[in-house]
Amino acid sequence: MPKPLSLSFDPIARADEHWKQRWGSVPSMAAITSIMRAQQILLSEVDAVVKPYGLTFARYEALVLLTFSQKGELPMSKIGERLMVHPTSVTNTVDRLQAAGFVEKRPNPNDGRGTLAAITDKGREVCEAASADLMAMDFGLGAYDAEQLDEIFSLLRPLRVAAGDFAEG
Repeated sequence: MPKPLSLSFDPIARADEHWKQRWGSVPSMAAITSIMRAQQILLSEVDAVVKPYGLTFARYEALVLLTFSQKGELPMSKIGERLMVHPTSVTNTVDRLQAAGFVEKRPNPNDGRGTLAAITDKGREVCEAASADLMAMDFGLGAYDAEQLDEIFSLLRPLRVAAGDFAEG
């Protein structure tokens, strides 16, 4: 898909100027607008890389999580917990991965009501290939050096702690 023509001005900076004139200075407005736009850009770029593998970034994340597990399998509830998504989203993601032959579902022997998702050999191959492609394009963050990427991670960490993603320390 061709990129749209670039504007001759920064629309977020312009919105910030208008915001200040109307309601006063609220730096969080420009910050969130920048973060949301960055998320759109990154998701589009990353999804374009994983799409040829029959993946979305959400499905890719689930495959990576399964490769990180000791046995290549996890309970569906654990997948949702680790990816911080609703159980319905996990079910949808795993069902699509299963339909593509990347994951198998089976009853959890340790929980009579639970289901395990296990990565298949095909899923491992796709995960490795997609990971190589994503690393080659720096996950869309090639405009930043390693120090800046560490700073981005550090700057966003308190937001994630405040949201309850994990307990600090």
